[in-house]
Amino acid sequence: MKQIFSLFILLTMSIITFSQENRVPSKGLALYAKDGDFQPYEFSRHAIGDNDILIDIMYSGICHSDIHMGKSEWGNISYPFVGGHEIAGRVARVGKNVTKFKVGDYAGIGCIINSCGVCDNCKNGLENLCEKGMVGTYASHDYFHNNEITQGGYANNYVVSENYAIKIPENADMKKVAPLLCAGVTTYSPIHFSNVKKGDSVAVAGFGGLGHMAVQYLVALGANVTIFDITEEKRADAKKFGAVEYVNINKPEELEGQNNKYSFIISTIPAKYDPVMYVKMLKIGGEMAIVGLPASENMPMIPAGSFVFNPHKKIYGSLIGGIPETQKMLDYSVANNIYPEVEIINADVKSVTDAYKNVIDGKVKFRYVIDMKTLK
Repeated sequence: MKQIFSLFILLTMSIITFSQENRVPSKGLALYAKDGDFQPYEFSRHAIGDNDILIDIMYSGICHSDIHMGKSEWGNISYPFVGGHEIAGRVARVGKNVTKFKVGDYAGIGCIINSCGVCDNCKNGLENLCEKGMVGTYASHDYFHNNEITQGGYANNYVVSENYAIKIPENADMKKVAPLLCAGVTTYSPIHFSNVKKGDSVAVAGFGGLGHMAVQYLVALGANVTIFDITEEKRADAKKFGAVEYVNINKPEELEGQNNKYSFIISTIPAKYDPVMYVKMLKIGGEMAIVGLPASENMPMIPAGSFVFNPHKKIYGSLIGGIPETQKMLDYSVANNIYPEVEIINADVKSVTDAYKNVIDGKVKFRYVIDMKTLK
């Protein structure tokens, strides 16, 4: 018995040693404190398992969620923090059991890199709603790899299970495809959950990184889209994207006649606002999907009485999408030439630090994408 136990211990130690020795070196840009600027950061990712792929990252989008998380605005996190859950690149290596990808394929990663795989939600393609908790692309405890903290895509590579990587078609616009892995599916999912159809009068609250994706999907369905935002700077863009109306909520006269008008509203607003204003705009039986998530200290609230005095209207939250829906969204987007408006920036400390500041100050229209190939 002692010999068997000794062999077991030796085998276990050998596996651990093999895993440690085969960790994948990585480098990227990280925040070392919630109020700090980006700095270079060298680290390692877990070894490439039999079902894993190694992706050389080409582009990584900057999502407002990266900023909220990196600045500990949704709760305290561990530092250093490498953001980025909108990742597009090319497969560099594959594990021996991988069948979904081959070396040289384009592949993407969104907000999920793993989940339990056995709960009802996972079995039904809702890994984002895993009952044990999904493993996030960054700042998450990876319970499949010794609970190590995941680091995101502002880096040169990523190791991920093939089951949680998204196939990117060869004809995709790689400079623009990365934000689809979060902004795309985050808006695509509730639009289809609410069965929006041609001719519906619908509204998009917030015309930024998420909002301009929602507009494109709604217009593609043939809906009549009204956009609500706080600035005049995007009025021409609203028309370009196919909206029938643009409302600057800071102009009271433009808000007249908006109540009881829409069958569907999607709120993408990442700051404090009045949700009840939009609830009043719903028709009887209308639905409002909330996907924007402000910082905890600026989280808007809906008084219970607002539901009673605005009856028979439905309000729900939506959290990204599962892996099958994300793949469906990406294929649809590429086939229909639906992409985010992006500004490409270099992967250096100043460029990414400045980009964060511009997003916070509202000085970017839609989406920054980091060209990770420029990382030194």
